[in-house]
Amino acid sequence: MRFKVLLTFLFFAVLKANAVSVSDTIIIKSDASAEQITADLDSLVNNWYVRMALQNSNFMQGADSVGLEYSDSIYKSRLASINSIVNLQYNSIIRNNIHVYIVKQRKKFCAVLGLSEYYFPMIEDIFDQYGLPTELKYMAVIESALNPGVVNRRSGATGMWQFMYSTGRMYGLTINSLVDERRDPVKSTHAAAKYIKDLYNIYNDWILVIAAYNCGPGNVNKAIKRSGNKKDYWDIYYRLPRETRGYIPIYVGAAYALNYYKEHNLSPLPLDIPMATDTIMVNKDYHLTQISEVMHIPLGELRALNPQYKTGLIPGASKPLSLMLPMNHLGDFIGLNDTIRSFKKDVYLNKVTQIADPKHFSAAPADMKGKIKLYYIVKDGDNLGFISEWYRVSLSDLRYWNDIYRNTIRVGQKLSVYVDPAKDDYFSKVNLMTFEEKQKMSGKPVPQTVATAQAISVQAASQTSALEPDGSFVTHTVRSGDTIWDIVKMYDNVTASQVLALNNILEPSKIKIGQVLKIKKKS
Repeated sequence: MRFKVLLTFLFFAVLKANAVSVSDTIIIKSDASAEQITADLDSLVNNWYVRMALQNSNFMQGADSVGLEYSDSIYKSRLASINSIVNLQYNSIIRNNIHVYIVKQRKKFCAVLGLSEYYFPMIEDIFDQYGLPTELKYMAVIESALNPGVVNRRSGATGMWQFMYSTGRMYGLTINSLVDERRDPVKSTHAAAKYIKDLYNIYNDWILVIAAYNCGPGNVNKAIKRSGNKKDYWDIYYRLPRETRGYIPIYVGAAYALNYYKEHNLSPLPLDIPMATDTIMVNKDYHLTQISEVMHIPLGELRALNPQYKTGLIPGASKPLSLMLPMNHLGDFIGLNDTIRSFKKDVYLNKVTQIADPKHFSAAPADMKGKIKLYYIVKDGDNLGFISEWYRVSLSDLRYWNDIYRNTIRVGQKLSVYVDPAKDDYFSKVNLMTFEEKQKMSGKPVPQTVATAQAISVQAASQTSALEPDGSFVTHTVRSGDTIWDIVKMYDNVTASQVLALNNILEPSKIKIGQVLKIKKKS
């Protein structure tokens, strides 16, 4: 046993002594990077502009030409020539990722090149406003292949920048049953820039920022702590989640492919995206199908320009919302405003439309029709499984009603539940019951850890936050399980970096139970 431990120690010591050897060893472990790149590129078949280009062009026949491969020294020299504040190392795994883009998936990568001509100028402009290195635009390629409408079926991450629900909300994106601004290329890029800037304020290292964007700062902090507070990506490499280990090599591979595609006989897929577009704010409800049919603009194009409207309905009556149109149609929209709104109004602007696209739904879903809507406020120790059992509804219905992609809920969150009107009195009491009462009602045992946690929560709730004497700050008392990222979600208009700076905290992972944090009060 001691001999095996010694061999393991010597093995990692040799790897650590040579950074290239560390990276080269990755290739033995898995080919997850290639799988991830392929999955992202496959999603492009659902992009309307890409689909139209492939249908109306013989371009891909030309993309069949053999992709040229070069020696390691040439790859290394070219990477060194790219202007980048991020260190673009070269090793065998990075060579593999380069070949996935320019050899194995060269046809689909042509679509990424076409999209980059449209989206990169926008990303560069926004990143410049935030003082970020513009080459971080390559992150959007490895996150989504520049596809604003993509949704990760496994995690629920959505949009060009693959925001999770909680992170998107934390950075000001509207996410509900009708509008998902994670799919809005401009707004989500602003949110991504703020998030990246907050991460850099924590790590002061761009490679760690890129890693943290992929797996979350919590995982990076754990990797740093378990590596003896080392803050070099390669030093913490084996402490990071498996997916994140391949993330930096994919980033470098994408950076190379986007800069040197011509040298590999590749060219951008010609996409008919209108380069001249304009945005108009609307303060009334519209449906994209109304606009399409009255103005004779393809519905697919309107959806591609406005991917944030999930059902096609723009609920502008609740608050002013943006509508993007090709520039040459803007004047017509203003002139035809009344005609558009009155066109098949009963079909496109009724209450059913606010649940689903009328082209796909002709009536309210069976699981809501004829039922009464109740609300449940999430408490400590709750999970979706418990709640679905208490209300005797399916877990999938509960997720659907509340636009929840995975199983993540937060304390204080308000959930909608639809129940039989005949049992309204019975189920309306659930929200006021103790955990023990709810479990007893559903014939389930009470997990001791949950019962204890809820008792502590009730006792601590009144002590969690209070106003400072001058009224300019709120204080938050750290509880078990709290992280900086969880805490900032509880307060409006505050970022993690602001809380860290205000409380002179250098290490986000160092907050302790019982510690009192100052939170700037919303002005």
